[in-house]
Amino acid sequence: MLRDVRTLIPSLALSLLVALVPATPALAQSSSDAPRLHELRFDWTRDGIITGTSAVLWVSSEALFKDDLAPAKCRWCDRAPDGTDRLNKLDRWGRGLAGDTEASRHRAATWSNILGFGAVPLGVMGAQFALSRSSDAPDRFFAEDATIILESTMLSILANQAVKFIAGRERPFVHVLPEDQKHLTEQPSDNNLSFYSGHTSLAFSLVVSAGTVAALRGYKHQEWLWAVGLPLAASVGLLRMGADKHYLTDVAMGAIVGSAFGVAVPLLLHGREQPVAPSSTSHDPSATRWRPMVGARMAGISGVF
Repeated sequence: MLRDVRTLIPSLALSLLVALVPATPALAQSSSDAPRLHELRFDWTRDGIITGTSAVLWVSSEALFKDDLAPAKCRWCDRAPDGTDRLNKLDRWGRGLAGDTEASRHRAATWSNILGFGAVPLGVMGAQFALSRSSDAPDRFFAEDATIILESTMLSILANQAVKFIAGRERPFVHVLPEDQKHLTEQPSDNNLSFYSGHTSLAFSLVVSAGTVAALRGYKHQEWLWAVGLPLAASVGLLRMGADKHYLTDVAMGAIVGSAFGVAVPLLLHGREQPVAPSSTSHDPSATRWRPMVGARMAGISGVF
């Protein structure tokens, strides 16, 4: 009998301890402590005007006024007054990436256009949509996200256009031509617009602004955007060097400035506001809904009908 009582006392003490202390930290954690999505500062009028104005200025400077704005002669020629080549060692080394034949350089230029103006923009927007859906974000979030990304990108390439016109750096393939042949290139107005790379700036501003917005929102799986997007953006710059359109310093500066706009515009103009209430992140249960799913060993799509 005494042995039974001694056995019972520890059991009762353990039961009392379990009753007083939550079974697991997960049960003790309130729902308000769980990761939540965030509203960002956003104004359709302000951000629409900034994005639209930047786009109009860039397109008009490129399509209508380029012949008048682009320098006819290089201001940054990488040559001494007597014609001696003064190209720095870093850019001279980087020119080793340029294609050996005209066909290979043309191929690199074509692929840089396909990636820079096609695959990267479409991929970034598609990834941003997938991230918002996988995080059960409200439908309006993607429209706001896309506008912020476009705003960052338009400001970035507008700044790039202004610097190109001011710097007037001679492109690598023009630099090696005899003086009497430089005006015979396919686009003479483009001869002295090497610094800095617009393709690279565009690609990095797209990827970095999308990644910054995803981080501010608190989207799940945002690391995929960085892991895939940054190498793609870097490949655009390498292809521009392969096409002999830009020096290594042009590409590096394009990556730095594009990334700077990609971080600064979302942070300065669209910082976090209050978290989104959990109920507001759910969609209409009666509506058809598709959501991408990514895991360590599998990827797929789930749906609610």
